[in-house]
Formats: sequence, structure tokens, C-alpha cells
Amino acid sequence: MPTRSTTSRPLWMERPTIPVSVTKAITLFVVAAVMLFPFLYVLAVSVSSQGDLNGSTVSLIPKHPTLEAYRQILRNGAVIRSIEVSIGITVVGTLVSMIMTTTLAYGLTRTRDVPGSRLVLLLALGTLLFSAGIIPNYLLVRYLGLLNSYASLIVPGMISAFNLVVVRQFFMNIPEEMLDSVRVDGAGTIRIFWYMVLPLSKAVLAVIALFYGVGLWSDFFNALLYLNDPGKWPVQLVLRLFVLQGQSLGSADPTQQSGQPLPPPQTVQMAVVIIATLPIIIVYPFLQKYFTQGVLSGAIKG
Repeated sequence: MPTRSTTSRPLWMERPTIPVSVTKAITLFVVAAVMLFPFLYVLAVSVSSQGDLNGSTVSLIPKHPTLEAYRQILRNGAVIRSIEVSIGITVVGTLVSMIMTTTLAYGLTRTRDVPGSRLVLLLALGTLLFSAGIIPNYLLVRYLGLLNSYASLIVPGMISAFNLVVVRQFFMNIPEEMLDSVRVDGAGTIRIFWYMVLPLSKAVLAVIALFYGVGLWSDFFNALLYLNDPGKWPVQLVLRLFVLQGQSLGSADPTQQSGQPLPPPQTVQMAVVIIATLPIIIVYPFLQKYFTQGVLSGAIKG
């Protein structure tokens, strides 16, 4: 019986195929453009002059760029002080949170040596399911005497249960034989933790530190609840006043004395947004490479 021959289709009938790499590149370009556009727009408004803002739309490349909004912000003592406050809270809070999280996580991995560690772990995991409301948290901070102090922004969220679980799981992935070899040489628990566990956990520690740092830098709600003195406000709370409530800087004298017109309020608001966002944008690229390694290694037990 003769076999049925298959004829190849003409070239003009074949559909052109797009390489997978090209598709991925186009997709990533579109996603990056969508994510960068708001930031570029805010940056363009912050360096725009009054003439650039008179039109219905603002160009991403202003025709008459000016840095007068940034000059006015840097002349204002309240903004500079709030930036210093935010930097201090972020650095100190991140350091304290990292110390408490890493030590507690390492203690929870020593279930045979630390009595009650499983109970403490269950209590920590319970905070992921149940959390107190605003009023109980406020009353707790008040009874502890932390109102109107920087400790009220650090102590209540000093340990994150999610970060604790990630770090603990990463510590558990470290081979026990490696720790036993150091323990045989006479190293104690603190020496093992400091010279063995922490150096092997740089990836997850960098990720968790970034989580804590971004949370402390971006937080304004706790400052709004617990800080009554405007001189202690962080930059995010000052940003809220400028952007949402439309309040002015209140320091027009230096610009008026120099004979230069005051910048438009919109440019000042957007300049404050850029200044408040810039530190995280600068720090993030240096720690981004640790994200995949740190989070996956800490979340999946090998």
C-alpha cells in the first residue's frame, strides 16, 4: 500500500515566529516603562518652572528646568531636621531589629538546648494571624511611657514574625556537622553564632535588613499616632503635610531676600517626594542581588 506523502507548506504560508528572548525583552521593557513613568513624572514636576506648569500637561523634559524647589527645601530647617530624624530612626531601628531577630531566630533553632523555644515560636507565629488594633497598641505605648519619643517608632515593631521565620529557617539549613566541628574545638554558643552562623547568612541578613529599613523609613502612621512634637516628626510625616494637606514650607524669607520668585507649590511637593524616596533608591541596587538567594534559601528547607 503506497504511503501518503506529506507536502511541505510554502514559505509564504508559514507564520513568522518571534524568539522567546525578544518577547521577554519587550515585556520587561513595557513593565519597566510603566513602573518608571510615575517617578520620572514626579522628577520632571520637581524641576519645572511656573511656565512649564501653566500648560495642561507637564513634559518629562521641562523646557525651563530649575532647582529652586530643592534650594527652598534645603533652606528649610524643618525638612532637614525631619530627614535627620528619619535617618536616625532607620539606622538605629534596623540595627536593634536585626540584633533581636537574629538572636531570637538562632535560639529557636536550638530546640534541644533552649526550653520553651517551641512555645515562643508558636507565640511569634500567632502574631501573623492575630494582631491588636490601633487602640490597644496606643494604650500599650502610653502605659510603657513611650509617647512622644523615638522609641515608640522602634520598640512596637522591633521583631517581625515573618522576618523571624525566614531567618530561623535559614539558620536551620546550615549543616549541623559544620557547627559540631567548631564546637569540638571548644567554641561556645556565642562564638559559633558570631563567627560561623552570621557570616554564612549574609544573603538573608541583607534582605531582612532592607525589609526593616524600608519599613522604618516609609512609616508615618506610627509617628502620627505617637509623636506630638512637630520637631520630632520624620520626613514621611512632613511629606504627608506637604503633599496631602498642601501646606507650605513656611520659610519664604531667604528666597524673598534674594529677589527670586518662590517656586510653585507643586514643584516643592514633588521635590519633597524625591528627597524622601532617594535614599531607598540608592540603597536598593546594592542589596537587590541578595533577594532571590536570601528569601528562597530562608523560606525553603533543603
